[in-house]
Amino acid sequence: MASISSTTSFPFMIILGSSSPARREILADMGYEFTVMSADIDEKAIRKDKPEELVKALAEAKAEAIKLKVHDDCGSDQTTLLITSDQVMVSKGVIRERPQSVEEAREFIKGYSDDRAFAVNFVLVTNLSTGATKGGWDIPEIKFQNIPDEFIDRVVNQGEMTCVAGGLKLTHPSVLPFIKELVGTADSVRGLPRELTEKLIRESLEAKAE
Repeated sequence: MASISSTTSFPFMIILGSSSPARREILADMGYEFTVMSADIDEKAIRKDKPEELVKALAEAKAEAIKLKVHDDCGSDQTTLLITSDQVMVSKGVIRERPQSVEEAREFIKGYSDDRAFAVNFVLVTNLSTGATKGGWDIPEIKFQNIPDEFIDRVVNQGEMTCVAGGLKLTHPSVLPFIKELVGTADSVRGLPRELTEKLIRESLEAKAE
């Protein structure tokens, strides 16, 4: 089935509610034109014990915050879709968000060595014209080789490699030799699963007629 993004023009607008460069790149690669808005919420104020519940709550909170910003700004003649998402890593049963220090980043990465982790994603598409929402999870599994201490030290001291959920940019070329197997897709690891996002966009547009 051809994706919606294979068309040359769109009868709808998209707002990507994320400041993530990776998510912007993935959505652009899918062929969509969109505007970007940041929710600017205090994510630490939203806590859930289960990772699936946490990412869902955060994606929903981002959507609510952005809806307030765009209230009455969207044209009534064109459908507008808002895409929000969130991701956490889960290692040894523990939720790993963006590390708050070098020490925490080092702890996160050491925990991956000779082990596995899960990238728990939730994507929410909100049809701002109808109020309908469609959401879903995608959870790739990453299996790791041994990660040497020298590599960990170099990465945490650089900083730019650890400023993501889980504390390590897993699709960076320097990290790939330490990944034994990826059960899932690279776009999901980066924070925006393409197949799920396409499905939710399609469903949110179909919900217009419900």
